[in-house]
Amino acid sequence: MQTQTSQNEAVHLPQTLEPRNPGMELDLDWVIRATANRSAIERRAATLPGRRSVKKDYQAAWLCRAITCIDLTTLAGDDTVGRVARLCAKARQPVRADLLNALGMDGLKVGAVCVYHDMVESAVDALAGTGIPVAAVSTGFPAGLSPFHLRVAEIEESVKAGAAEIDIVISRRHVLTGNWQALYDEMRAFRAACGEAHVKAILATGELGTLQNVARASLVCMMAGADFIKTSTGKESVNATLPVSLVMIRAIRDYFEETGYRVGYKPAGGISKAKDALVYLALMKEELGDRWVQNDLFRFGASSLLGDIERQLEHHVTGAYSASWRHAAG
Repeated sequence: MQTQTSQNEAVHLPQTLEPRNPGMELDLDWVIRATANRSAIERRAATLPGRRSVKKDYQAAWLCRAITCIDLTTLAGDDTVGRVARLCAKARQPVRADLLNALGMDGLKVGAVCVYHDMVESAVDALAGTGIPVAAVSTGFPAGLSPFHLRVAEIEESVKAGAAEIDIVISRRHVLTGNWQALYDEMRAFRAACGEAHVKAILATGELGTLQNVARASLVCMMAGADFIKTSTGKESVNATLPVSLVMIRAIRDYFEETGYRVGYKPAGGISKAKDALVYLALMKEELGDRWVQNDLFRFGASSLLGDIERQLEHHVTGAYSASWRHAAG
């Protein structure tokens, strides 16, 4: 992996790199054929952390790539304009300037900043001229149980406020009851409301019951035009896991082979260590190839991951670890 490539790709918006997934008619036969062999999936996932490791300069390059794929996130009830401004400053300068200079990675930026609707305008203002998009969580996040017309209106308001990406939550009940037509129609409506903004469909996989449900929900959301499929809101008791990720990215691969359109993937919730980021990047590379380890097709939903990556990069440059509190996100 070339570190300079990571630097350059970070400034592009997703829609400039890849034809957008237009969706397709709901193919219920394909959806019902989708299955998941839990034991095989768990065996495959268990091999990754111990079997795939990179060291020294290669590790630093992969960690820089991981930074470009982070949706730097604050989704707290006590968010303020000041907190969002600090987060955006960190997005613009995710790692200390002297470290980036030593790594030859001046200008490195994160993939996006993700906030609630009320903070979209503040984030857009703080990121003006940087090329870093603002993502808004929407549709009654995290439960997705507000009235449907309000969920659609929330998307429209966030787009109007300047959000270039919208992270929507699906109605889990449609998956749990096997009402695939309802899920498809809902996702189609959300995609239409987004207009030119890219839409990430949050499946809340920890609440879907089975890996088979995850596979089927992934396909339905892609058929309805999702630009990304995302594991979790970060608010569930179980968020991103390697078995769930394997199911979702294989659904992405099947969809690409069938339609020719690439859909992105975003694991979110519980990914806080640099070593975890490396495992997810290795999984993407092995299952989908190099094209899917770029930030128009892969993102981490994270609030604390960046701090640990910066700490590891400082160790790579200086040979010493600093205290974790020195690398706060905002």
